[in-house]
Amino acid sequence: MKIIFAGTPEFAVPSLQKLIDLGHDICAVYTQPDRPAGRGQHLQPPPVKVLALAHAIPVLQPLTLKTEDEFEQFKNFDSDLMVVVAYGMILPQRILDTPRLGCINGHGSLLPRWRGAAPIQRAVIEGDKETGVTIMQIVKKLDAGDMLHKEIYAIKPTDTSANVHDELSKLSAIGLKKVVLQIENGTLNPEPQDENLVTYAAKLTKEESLIDWTQTAEKLVRKIHGLNPWPVAHTIYNGLVMKIWNAEVLNEPTNFSAGQARSTHKTLDIATGNGFVRIHELQMPNGKRMNATAFLAAHDLNGAKLG
Repeated sequence: MKIIFAGTPEFAVPSLQKLIDLGHDICAVYTQPDRPAGRGQHLQPPPVKVLALAHAIPVLQPLTLKTEDEFEQFKNFDSDLMVVVAYGMILPQRILDTPRLGCINGHGSLLPRWRGAAPIQRAVIEGDKETGVTIMQIVKKLDAGDMLHKEIYAIKPTDTSANVHDELSKLSAIGLKKVVLQIENGTLNPEPQDENLVTYAAKLTKEESLIDWTQTAEKLVRKIHGLNPWPVAHTIYNGLVMKIWNAEVLNEPTNFSAGQARSTHKTLDIATGNGFVRIHELQMPNGKRMNATAFLAAHDLNGAKLG
């Protein structure tokens, strides 16, 4: 099948690789423009571009697909199907209407739950027992197309958004393989989304990363895990921002005040609204991520107040 692929970040790489491995004719890859990154702010190509060029696939990086020139170029590829995974750009209706078999998308949630910008993170933060990838038809309304297939992932208490992201990236490739085969065989069974069950995954902000230690331990650990790898949950220690990357709930009561630390030379526990959170990994300004034991070798936090 002649396929146009549109995607940008690492999340989309396994999906493109799967389509290449299956022997489809990837006639073009659309991805976001190169962006400055790192300390030197040098232009860096998106991961999808790197993979496409390695396979000698034409790469296009338009700022918009709304112009007449871009539309004509897209139309001239004469594609059977467009596959979109984390592209990061709204597709005009005439683009959606051009491929002979339409456009499909790999979305990182079990639709209709968590349409929108941060579905993986919101699933972790809200304590969902499972999430996954929905392969859906693309329509103009955000993440509202008919569902074609779902791959399910059970969220573990130790999961962060970072590792759930990696698991769903692989599931997206698996789901797309199944759906593309169904398209080829004419066996698709589209399922409309129930609008009564829709929830929206609001974009993450730095403002929500400050920890309120009066909340429950369970809620705080979900927040810590959900905001890893960005923007990273933080608290204030000695007037400095302490980022907290990983933690767990301790099922024990406390008579400490919320935000008060209980530490030994190996463990760092912070009192919450209903118990303790044990900090496993943290980071101070201009420092590296480190485990709590390493940090405690040089700091005595016992009785200190964080917040």
